[in-house]
Amino acid sequence: MKQIDISLDASVLLEKEFIGLHSGGGRSSIMGGQSAADAALAALDIAGYAKNRSEILPLDSRGASRLSPYIRHNLLPLQRVWDHVAKAPFGDREKYRDELMWQEYARHLYARIGTRLFENLRFEQVWDRDGNGWPEGMACVDFATDELQEDGWLVNQSRMWLASHWTVRNEFGWLHGQEQMYRHLLDGSRAANLLGWQWTVGAGTGKPYGFARWQVQKRASELCMGCALKKSCPIEEFPAEITLEQAPFASLLGEDPNISATTGPIVAQINSIAEVVLLTVDSLGDADPALVANPELPVVFVFNDAALAKLQLSSKRIYFYLETLQDLATRRDVSIYIGNPYDYAREHAVAVTYAPVPSFAKFEKLAQVHPFLWLRKPHAKSVRSFSAWRGKG
Repeated sequence: MKQIDISLDASVLLEKEFIGLHSGGGRSSIMGGQSAADAALAALDIAGYAKNRSEILPLDSRGASRLSPYIRHNLLPLQRVWDHVAKAPFGDREKYRDELMWQEYARHLYARIGTRLFENLRFEQVWDRDGNGWPEGMACVDFATDELQEDGWLVNQSRMWLASHWTVRNEFGWLHGQEQMYRHLLDGSRAANLLGWQWTVGAGTGKPYGFARWQVQKRASELCMGCALKKSCPIEEFPAEITLEQAPFASLLGEDPNISATTGPIVAQINSIAEVVLLTVDSLGDADPALVANPELPVVFVFNDAALAKLQLSSKRIYFYLETLQDLATRRDVSIYIGNPYDYAREHAVAVTYAPVPSFAKFEKLAQVHPFLWLRKPHAKSVRSFSAWRGKG
C-alpha cells in the first residue's frame, strides 16, 4: 500500500505514480470534483431537451446536459438532479427524468443480477467474437470515436451508433465493444454501459437498433457532406432485419429472492467505532452518506492497482478521480493510496457507503455501512425491461 502526495498537481501524480496503470489519452474538458459538479448543475437549462437531446452537430445544437460523469460517481445524486429540473417545461422535464430513471434502472438491474449482465441477457446476439467494429474511414464513426478518445464523453445517440456499428453491422462481439467504450468514458459505469449495449444490439430486447446514413444526415449532416465515402456509403441502407433467438432465461429477471442484499442497508449498520471514511468510485460526492455521518473523520480513497493494471482505463478517468479527491481535500482531511482497498478495509476501522456492484461483497469487517442514495428503492418484481421495472416500482 503506497500513499501518494495529494498536494501535487494531478499531471505530476499521473506521471509519477500511475505508471502502467492507465492507457494514456490525456485529460478531458469535463473536470472532476464537487465544485465542478455544482457549477454544472447550477448552469443546467433543459429547455428544448426533448427535441435536442440526440443532436450531435453543430455542437451548439446539442441538448444533452453532460452531467453523466457527476451522476455516475454520485457527485450529483439522482434525487438532487431530479429536484433541480422540477420547474422546467413539462415535456423537457419528463424526458430528462426518464433518462434519470434509466440510470436508476441500470443500477437496480446490475445490483440484482451482477456479472450476469456481461452475458446476453434475454436474446442471443454476437457476444464474444473478437475484432474491431469501428474501422476507420467513415466520417461519422471517426468523429464519434475521436470524441470518445479525446474527451471521454458522448451524446447517447453517438453511443448507439457505435454499438450498433460494432455488433449489428460488423458482427463483432458486443462484450469487446463495450469494453473499448468503457475504458474511455468518464461516466463509465458497468451498469449503464453494459445495459446500453445490450439494449442497442438487441440482446436485451430482441430488436437490434439499426445504424444507417439516415440518422447521420438527421443528427450531424455535415459529417456526411465531408465524408470521403459519401458516394459509396457503407451504411447507405439499414442493416438487414434479423430475428434473435431467446437466450437461456435468467430467473432473477422476473423476481428477486434476496431484495435486501440488492438494496443494501436501509439505515446505517454500526458495527464498531470508525476511524476513517473510505470512499469508492460509486460515491465520491459531498453527499456521500458515510461522509455526512462522520464529519470529523479523515477520508481515504484507495486506487485499486490490480484492477487498474487489468482495465487500462484512459488517463482521463484517472484525472477525473484525482481532481475530485483534490477538490474534496479543500474541505476534508483526505489521503490517497494505491494498493488493495479490500485489504485496507480489513486493516482499518472504516465507514463506507454501500455500492450496488458485485465487488462490494469483497469488503469485510466494516465498522460502518451506510445506505446507498437510491432515487427509487429497489423492488423484487420484474426487471425484464425498463417499462416492466418502472411499472412495478
